Amino acid sequence: MDFNMKKLASDAGIFFTRAVQFTEEKFGQAEKTELDAHFETLLARADSTKNWTERILRQTEVLLQPNPSARVEEFLYEKLDRKVPSRVTNGELLAQYMAEAASELGATTPYGKTLLKVSEAEKRLGAAERDFIHTASVSFLTPLRNFLEGDWKTISKERRLLQNRRLDLDACKARLKKAKAAEAKATCEGDTVPDFQETRPRNYILSASASALWNDEVDKAEQELRVAQTEFDRQAEVTRLLLEGISSTHVNHLRCLHEFVKSQTTYYAQCYRHMLDLQKQLGSSQGAIFPGTFVGTTEPASPPLSTTSPTTAAATMPVVPTVAGLAAPGEAALCLEEVAPPASGTRKARVLYDYEAADSSELALLADELITVYSLPGMDPDWLIGERGNKKGKVPVTYLELLS
Repeated sequence: MDFNMKKLASDAGIFFTRAVQFTEEKFGQAEKTELDAHFETLLARADSTKNWTERILRQTEVLLQPNPSARVEEFLYEKLDRKVPSRVTNGELLAQYMAEAASELGATTPYGKTLLKVSEAEKRLGAAERDFIHTASVSFLTPLRNFLEGDWKTISKERRLLQNRRLDLDACKARLKKAKAAEAKATCEGDTVPDFQETRPRNYILSASASALWNDEVDKAEQELRVAQTEFDRQAEVTRLLLEGISSTHVNHLRCLHEFVKSQTTYYAQCYRHMLDLQKQLGSSQGAIFPGTFVGTTEPASPPLSTTSPTTAAATMPVVPTVAGLAAPGEAALCLEEVAPPASGTRKARVLYDYEAADSSELALLADELITVYSLPGMDPDWLIGERGNKKGKVPVTYLELLS
């Protein structure tokens, strides 16, 4: 019990001394030990790293989960060390609604069939989004969070300890300065009894001269100053090593950033692939829904991603022999190179979007180029024959704008 009381009294005395020193520094009444310029630079870089890491972490969480309520829920689960429940992505929820709509409106109708196709694509998009969120959380968010909750807390703790050591050092310097001033004054005035109202009471021998008493006070103050200086230097070195470790933190965060970009690239590539497949599926079924139509638009836009088509215009083409892959049942198919364009009825068309040929029977297209197009009997209304120089092949009408 006595030991605890003594320790409590000692801690209270140290706290009071630090508080007095800190207050006097704020009012400019006490000198403050300044850290070297390199140390200050390390402190500023560490603070900047911590602040920007927090901002990047928060904004990445917003990117991965825009719903603030969901983010708060996930945060609470993490703090309670409980597994975060699986959450349906927006794409998966949209896919579910479209599938239910197709079932109720008629899965065999053109609209219902298209709803089912889009539903499957949205489901795949949702699954890709889920994988991206998981990968980004593990490879990017977790290392940033570990730095803030681990390394930075250690750095902050050592910095607070260094601040206390500096306050103790400056308090010892101030005490030594006052003791030396009092010693010089006592030496000049001769032997006088020290004023114990102005100095800290100590177990002095009252019969000793004032000069001898102040000599003892100076010796003790110098000893305390040496101890405080040693502890300050040791703590400064520990803190310096931790601050220099921020460079390793930057290297680690750089590697995590590369992983994040890689996962994001994979995610968007999967989304593009899924939507391209969906576009081809919708394009192949558009002719059955809108037979005999030629699709074009007055200004370019992104490639069509749904069954909604631009302004349509009917086109009548002359009858010529059928080509390979397009021949009517029971008729002999001719090679595409053997089919000559009709004498009349050909038209010029501008290509709206780049198109990559799926096989040798199709013609690859580049946006804004001009080609000659015409139709053959028995062809799918979504396709025409396109010619560019000595090259010939099938082209999708949704990628063309009919000019004349």
